[in-house]
Amino acid sequence: MSIVEDLLQQSLAELTEHFVTQERSVPGGLLEALEADPRQGAKALARRIRARKGKNRAEGQRLRHLLRYETELWEQGHTHIAGVDEAGRGPLAGPVVAAAAILPKGWKLEGLDDSKKIADEERREELAESIKRGAVAWAVGLAEAEEIDRLNIRRASLLAMHRALLALGIRPDYVLLDAFTIPECELPQRGIIKGDALSLSIAAASVLAKTTRDRRMRELDAQYPGYGLAEHKGYPTASHVQAIRDKGVLPIHRRSFAPVRECLGLCEPAQGAGPVQGELFTGNEQP
Repeated sequence: MSIVEDLLQQSLAELTEHFVTQERSVPGGLLEALEADPRQGAKALARRIRARKGKNRAEGQRLRHLLRYETELWEQGHTHIAGVDEAGRGPLAGPVVAAAAILPKGWKLEGLDDSKKIADEERREELAESIKRGAVAWAVGLAEAEEIDRLNIRRASLLAMHRALLALGIRPDYVLLDAFTIPECELPQRGIIKGDALSLSIAAASVLAKTTRDRRMRELDAQYPGYGLAEHKGYPTASHVQAIRDKGVLPIHRRSFAPVRECLGLCEPAQGAGPVQGELFTGNEQP
């Protein structure tokens, strides 16, 4: 009896478990046999398996496309390519968090993407744990609210990125970043516009930065209850701004950001969608 004939002795429920739920490799001839089977359930199962295989092929192509910058650098002889990204430029409270990740050559992770495209918090955490297990090295760096106020958010973000790189423990051969390059970093580097959606290494860093910062904001929520930090993560939602007005400004609030300055009586309420932090900086310092 052939493998396909043997499999067809199983129930459709068993075949569904093997080839749809568990996504096992499909033996040659099985799909054709299911499509020729007079049972409607068998034909429906064949359609589901073909759809799953098509989805897997599309995901494989997407991940290969996300590795094009890394592949080019690997082919040039670079071994340790670090992707770097940050999270938390826009919030009124908490640190800006950056992460750096060096992935093994050719490494892929199904579902990995720019963290902004991964809406489910639990899924982001799962991906972050997989990245930590699979990466050659990874690290995070932070710049706290006081540093953001002193330096401005752009420079504080670059500082956090530099700190993440220095914390890797391995000196990268090349650094890929989302949009920016780091002036203080002497390593070869490239800023890629929308890099977190175009490079797997930067996407990995974006997930690590986002999950690290979200975890930090949940900790701060426990320390400063009543502000909703675990929900809005410090972003300028209406409920957050109202909480600042009602309860006052916290040490973790960014005093150079307009809504916080307004609550402190340091500036007039903004008319329309003006710059968040522009009041304190001019010229090239502007974020």
